[in-house]
Amino acid sequence: MDQTPDLKAAAKTWQTMVDSNQALLLRKSGHDFHWWAEQGRAQGLKNDAELRHWMRDEHGITGYAQYAVSWEMFGYPEFMLRDADELIDGQYANRPELRPIADALLAWSAETEGVAIQMRKGYISLHSPRRKFAQVTRANNTTVDVALRVDAPAEGRLEAVKVREGDFFHRRVRLRSIDDVDDELLAYLATALDQNR
Repeated sequence: MDQTPDLKAAAKTWQTMVDSNQALLLRKSGHDFHWWAEQGRAQGLKNDAELRHWMRDEHGITGYAQYAVSWEMFGYPEFMLRDADELIDGQYANRPELRPIADALLAWSAETEGVAIQMRKGYISLHSPRRKFAQVTRANNTTVDVALRVDAPAEGRLEAVKVREGDFFHRRVRLRSIDDVDDELLAYLATALDQNR
């Protein structure tokens, strides 16, 4: 397995969410985020709270659709402007010895049909065409956790995780070295992917 995936080609970043929010705004209102930002400036709105109240109270636009306008008017958070390589580099900057674990999981994801990679500031999100099925997070200075949305008994390396109500990621596998990315772990990932198609 190639341990150095081409993240720019395989992974999605926050841009996916930005595009989605912009499309949602257009569907809900019939106007794009540029139009809304222009209207907001004309109203003299000075911050995100004022914009959100105005959009909700006067126009009925709520939720994610508001983000598209807020980011256009007041700027994007710095981490949202990073590409996939920058995001993964940031996650493992202080623990380079754990990076090969993440790289191996990314390589599996990039090579597996039906898996979409979404890079985030603090974790890697793995999605089937239907929904998220796994999350890869540097848990601490010595381990990487793979949280799974999977219907399987907690036994062996597959541990039960206490989660809040409505959180379906109640299983995890804790990885301490590249050797832990083995057939057993990949089978757990494949099962989670299949159950969430």
